[in-house]
Amino acid sequence: MTGGRLGRALDLGSRAWWRLVGRRVDLDGRHQWLDAPTCGPGPVGASWLTAEAKRVGGVVREDVAGGGLLSSMSLLDGAGFRAAELDQTVRHFYEHTASWRMEVWAQWSARFQPGGELVSRLFGRRVQQLALPTRPLDVAHGMDSRVVHIVDAHGDQHAAGWLRTLSATGEFVYSGCYSARLLPGSDQPSVHVAFPLESGNVQVFLRPSIQADGSLVLSSPPGVFGGDGAYVVVRDGGGGAWAARVPLHERFHVYRDHRGVLRTDHELRVYRSLALRLHYRLDPA
Repeated sequence: MTGGRLGRALDLGSRAWWRLVGRRVDLDGRHQWLDAPTCGPGPVGASWLTAEAKRVGGVVREDVAGGGLLSSMSLLDGAGFRAAELDQTVRHFYEHTASWRMEVWAQWSARFQPGGELVSRLFGRRVQQLALPTRPLDVAHGMDSRVVHIVDAHGDQHAAGWLRTLSATGEFVYSGCYSARLLPGSDQPSVHVAFPLESGNVQVFLRPSIQADGSLVLSSPPGVFGGDGAYVVVRDGGGGAWAARVPLHERFHVYRDHRGVLRTDHELRVYRSLALRLHYRLDPA
């Protein structure tokens, strides 16, 4: 079987698996909180942006000097979060992400590194999405990032696309759609991140909280369907959709260190087991 045919078989097989283990959802009705961008066949990269803008009746705006993942962190204000209490540097990063550059270090657990490498080879690098670095040298030359906005018919920011590529090769690592979204029955908006895939996506809902020093924690803890956490959604050609909550849990801690340098510690767990640590140093561009 050729590489292309093998990749196609893997993609079709994975979508069949998620339909089998997932539940039927109505993305136009009671499960609209899971409605998020998808893309067509082939590499993901930035291919989904124009289609998503058209779908919501807006346009893609790339001339967003200093554009942020959120137009304002106050969009997350709720029962457990007040943006006014955030460290102003942390807040600036989310509201003006394009004004920052990053360096990244990755450390996998020995138990999970082979699986991460397999997923990256079979899916991530091939489809240019969720290609998690599995070796420290993968990110030795740094990671570039670009922020574009999807604006609605009124010119307001509907969502932000954050495109991250390896500086050395230009290969996509992540291509995510960022916004604030309120989950059903919740009084606290979450950070919503969708990673488009062919006929589906991976979505993460991150619960925000502020530490005593003004630093930010975003977490996707274990829980029930409909709560903060990670989901896989697949669609079929007839308008049907299925969704499954998956046991991937993340924690981001965004803070200024004792020298005033902005940093992020990112942990990825599978169930309760630590699989991957990422550390970012963030500097003004």
